Amino acid sequence: MRKLLIGLDVDGTIVHYDGHASERVTSAIKAVLDAGHEVVIATGRSVTGTVPIVDLLGLTSGFLVCSNGAVTAQIAPEEPHGYRLLDCVTFDPRPVLDRLRGAWPDGVVATEVIGEGYLVSDHFPDGELLGDVKVVPWEELAQPTTRITFRSPSGTAEEFVKLADGLGLHGVNYGVGYSAWLDINPEGVSKASALEKIREHHDIDVADTVAVGDHRNDIEMLGWAGRGVAMGQAPDDVKAIADVVTDTVEEDGLAQVLEGLL
Repeated sequence: MRKLLIGLDVDGTIVHYDGHASERVTSAIKAVLDAGHEVVIATGRSVTGTVPIVDLLGLTSGFLVCSNGAVTAQIAPEEPHGYRLLDCVTFDPRPVLDRLRGAWPDGVVATEVIGEGYLVSDHFPDGELLGDVKVVPWEELAQPTTRITFRSPSGTAEEFVKLADGLGLHGVNYGVGYSAWLDINPEGVSKASALEKIREHHDIDVADTVAVGDHRNDIEMLGWAGRGVAMGQAPDDVKAIADVVTDTVEEDGLAQVLEGLL
């Protein structure tokens, strides 16, 4: 069996939206690892927010692609925080912040601080940001960062798709989630760009890459992979990019994909 590089999204793919993973999914991930394949967690979560997933799955080695590709880390249980940072891509958020200010009535902004948490313009709904969260004046948000998150408790994903299209953002990469949640990353940075570096490191053929995700921030990753798989609950524009559509997270769609690889 040829060694595969398997990129796995977290929320809505590995874990349900309440944060738990089924026994079937965790067993399937362990099985592909035991078979000698390379599994990479590829998520929009910060590296701090990804550590609980590493612990949940019992991973002791491998790579993590976090912050939608802006951060790459290596699992390292011997390190104080359980990982070793390998690559961080930052950008100047000021032009984007200028466009976001006042763009939505109750919009709040967060800028990521690697390995720590977030600086925010106001309080986010409880549980949405993992790590230390500090409310600061708007001007203090304008420091180099890996990601800006723009959130509205009252808006919808559809409204934010239209908002993002109308903001005229240049020199950045962005994606909208299921809720009114907009992630903005450095230009050219995505889960796919980080996974490509890992693929080259392992000298794995492009045809031997698999990616599974459920979100608009997975579109580049699904297009990059030799076999891109969308979860059953993914939006139609994500499914359109994928080679295969599996069942939903509630139906253990990821487990079905991984079991099929063995």
